[in-house]
Amino acid sequence: MFTGGMCIEGLESSCVDPLRLREDDLAEGWKNRVLAHRFELLITSCIIVVLTLALSIGLGVGLSCVGKFRCGSSSQCISTFAQCDGVVHCENEEDELGCVRLSGRSSVLQIQRKGEWKTVCSEDWNNWLGISACKQLGYSRYVESFFISLTSIEQDLQTSLVSINLSQSQIIKLQNAAAFSKTQCSSGLVTTLKCLECGSRPQYSTRIVGGNISKPGQFPWQVSLHYKSEHLCGGSIITSRWILTAAHCVYGFEDSSLWAVHVGLTEQLIHGAQSLTVESIVYHSRYRHRGLDYDIALMKLARPLVFNGLVEPICLPNYGEEFTEGTMCWISGWGATEEDGETSVVLRSAMVPLISTKTCNQPEIYKGLISSLMICAGYLEGGIDSCQGDSGGPLACEDSSVWKLVGATSWGSGCALRNKPGVYTRITKSLSWIHKHMEKEEAHDTPELSTDN
Repeated sequence: MFTGGMCIEGLESSCVDPLRLREDDLAEGWKNRVLAHRFELLITSCIIVVLTLALSIGLGVGLSCVGKFRCGSSSQCISTFAQCDGVVHCENEEDELGCVRLSGRSSVLQIQRKGEWKTVCSEDWNNWLGISACKQLGYSRYVESFFISLTSIEQDLQTSLVSINLSQSQIIKLQNAAAFSKTQCSSGLVTTLKCLECGSRPQYSTRIVGGNISKPGQFPWQVSLHYKSEHLCGGSIITSRWILTAAHCVYGFEDSSLWAVHVGLTEQLIHGAQSLTVESIVYHSRYRHRGLDYDIALMKLARPLVFNGLVEPICLPNYGEEFTEGTMCWISGWGATEEDGETSVVLRSAMVPLISTKTCNQPEIYKGLISSLMICAGYLEGGIDSCQGDSGGPLACEDSSVWKLVGATSWGSGCALRNKPGVYTRITKSLSWIHKHMEKEEAHDTPELSTDN
């Protein structure tokens, strides 16, 4: 069925080069270029190293921020102990962003204080702290906090603990509250957090057996991204204001006024589905044209979505959460049903197994091109896959009746070829980037949060 790059009709000279690249582009092309310029690269590298050393010695600065925290893309470095210490040290406040995360399968709350992540004990916890934590994760709502046994969570979450005390009813950054490091939670319980009702399919109850045409409500988080009124890529609803997609979908086409997000759609060109304008677009700063890593982007909607069963958000996974090889997940989109074919009018879907990085990097498959930022899914025998037009769409896995966004359709060699499964951006490796951008925008948008409690 469906991923890849795309050309926009009428803009062939400016089209985005396909990321579903031919294998010879990925391997032989790179190999030949490196061999042809090996000598020049060696000389250039030596010159750069010498100049860098000379400049560093002359200016009395280090070569990098090794062992320190870099303030965004600037050259400013601060001590890791100054990160999340409640005092702004970076010009754009980056050192006080991303100081809260949810970890493990149970969404255990952790806060970063002075560069160290600590699991939050249940004592002294209250709903104001819950509201504050959700705001720092970039969510506009708070659903609930609940407590589970310390011994029931992953081992690596049990070793560094903290309790937080807030005497007043106010929204704060958690790292600004009074905190007490502990070796053991006196209650024996730790805090877990829920900021969003997500990952459910309230308007879909029947299970499809055979066939791949999706029913209304089957993938309520799936969106169609239209550029100049034509379907170009897929995406996933992660909150009422945010759509997650692939960087290569928007790279070079960042003018938000030319995009529209269609939701609640199973067939293209059908009236009645919601169409929303885009307020802003951001893609990962480390993504590079023709690159394969950091293929992730966010679109912020000009107004919030209305969730109604046919339109619902998918849950983001938690930090450190693992999805094992062989887990059956779903891919969906309006992409081509064959390589170089036309995009589909109807939303199609398929169940595919996750493939380990070790397997996917084998010589007969992707020859070491799969990094830790990627995850493979599909059948090595071929036949079922993503294709052009599905880029940015979801790789969704169900976990205890909750659907989680495990991947975003990124690249591959051809479509549905033997030993060439689909490659997806691994969402667990992009959580910090996602939440930092949402947190920054949330701080600007809403002086106060609402609560469902």
